[in-house]
Amino acid sequence: MGDAETKSAGRPRSAEKDAAILQAALELLASHGYTRMSLSQVAAAAQVSKSTIHLRWKTKADLLTAALAALRMTDAPPASGDTRADLTAILDDFAATVERVRGMALIGTCLAEENHTPELLSLLRERTVLPRRALLREVLDRAHAQGEIRGDADLEAAVSALLGPFYADYMAGRAGSTGWAETAVDLVLAGLRPAGR
Repeated sequence: MGDAETKSAGRPRSAEKDAAILQAALELLASHGYTRMSLSQVAAAAQVSKSTIHLRWKTKADLLTAALAALRMTDAPPASGDTRADLTAILDDFAATVERVRGMALIGTCLAEENHTPELLSLLRERTVLPRRALLREVLDRAHAQGEIRGDADLEAAVSALLGPFYADYMAGRAGSTGWAETAVDLVLAGLRPAGR
């Protein structure tokens, strides 16, 4: 590779700066809301210049959708083959991720902005909600194939029933209650069990 090629490529982007900018954008979205946050605030929080942000993302919406795209709640623990243990592990990982990224405030902001900036909620759904639901559905499908779940069970409703207690407990002021995942899994599996098992 010649000098001309090296120069034309420019300096490589810093992964650390990218991560700092995306994290600052998510935190400001959660704390200030979309309309009240600015790229100047993101730059200050990430300790970069505003031009550094503009080199990477053209607009606030572009930055926020990139930040939401980077927020992937799809890191499931390895499957053990035990339905109860696998469902509980996925729910525990989900709760830890939501807490780590101030996810409830982020969800609230995306819902509040739905009329003005619908792509925020759409991307949150695509990048975080649906992949997590798919992980739970995969475990339920496996259990269904093994005869642990009755044939007529609505597995999408079961996925909603597994995730629902987390949100309900948060709204009731019981966020972080110990054992919520195990309780949710036990209730759902009891309802899905074939007759006579």
